[in-house]
Amino acid sequence: MLQSPITATPKLYIGLDIHKKSWSVHFRTDLFDHRGFNMPPEPEQLLVYVTNHFSGYEVNITYESGCCGFSAARFFEQQGWHVTIVNAADIPRSNKLHFQKSDRIDCRHLCHQLEAGQLRAIYIPSEYQDHLRSLVRHRNSIVKQLRQVKLQIKGMLLYQGVTIPVEYDNANWSKLFLQWLQELPWAYHPAAYSMQSKVRILLMLHTEYLQSANELRSYCRQHHKKDYYLLKSIPGIGGYLASALLAELGDIRRFDNEKQFSSYIGMVPAMRSSGGTESTLGITPRSKNLIRSYLVEAAWVAIRRDPEMQAYYRKHFGKNIKNVIVKVAHKMVKRILSVIKNETPYQVNHQQQSTLKLT
Repeated sequence: MLQSPITATPKLYIGLDIHKKSWSVHFRTDLFDHRGFNMPPEPEQLLVYVTNHFSGYEVNITYESGCCGFSAARFFEQQGWHVTIVNAADIPRSNKLHFQKSDRIDCRHLCHQLEAGQLRAIYIPSEYQDHLRSLVRHRNSIVKQLRQVKLQIKGMLLYQGVTIPVEYDNANWSKLFLQWLQELPWAYHPAAYSMQSKVRILLMLHTEYLQSANELRSYCRQHHKKDYYLLKSIPGIGGYLASALLAELGDIRRFDNEKQFSSYIGMVPAMRSSGGTESTLGITPRSKNLIRSYLVEAAWVAIRRDPEMQAYYRKHFGKNIKNVIVKVAHKMVKRILSVIKNETPYQVNHQQQSTLKLT
């Protein structure tokens, strides 16, 4: 009796719950559930298991994005597997799963959702982009440390009843102010050492802050020269922001339209519509937080330097300033995509500039 030939490639679905010290794994084929187990966090071991037990299967694997990054995803992609990395907030869950949660249940649920085609994948950056944006995030962490040390210095002065001179009491910490802090007389040595140590930490962090920014700009000028100068042609975008955009967003050309690009950065409103009633809940909380904050800051510079942005801002005069500046930042996002996709530097509207001078 002749056997019927196999007309469809057998499929394997793998759900992973990834942690630092262990992985929970669940397997399911297109016909039935297979076993699940815990294993060390080593993708090579999972590859060996699949090769030994599911040779010839089309492999689909998924896990939630998190602190372990994308190195495992890139490894599986190199093996020819179909990899789906998902945002934890995008995974469909029943109410029951909020009260019964474990690694075993989570990976099994992911596996079933993957087979059903209910998971929406997020972008997997290349190893190169991951390494490049690590410098942007390192600099941002330095900024937070600088802010913390400054608060500690001001807190100590306030606690000890020391009044900062009027000429130094502002957001700009000049060299003279730092010198004043170092030479501040204290009745006892421990307090003097404590203050001097804080100032030394501040100076060290400030040096790293400047060097990391210079390193990022220099690298992008060398390796992404064309896109770097295209972005810099937009008023409000300087060397560091251009570099940060390239590092955090990767290949901007992969976005098909402005709506998709704005949504990725988080420059779209959060909305709720029900029963004919529609309400706007402000800007969406889902965003590339660092890039969005940079662009909002850059929008203030754009208003000063670009007559068209200045006219747009004046048109909304009297409205909530925070809302208006987000609208300006949204227009900048559109310009970013336009100059990159068209590979044409932005040209300031000089006709608009002349009109503003006349008015």
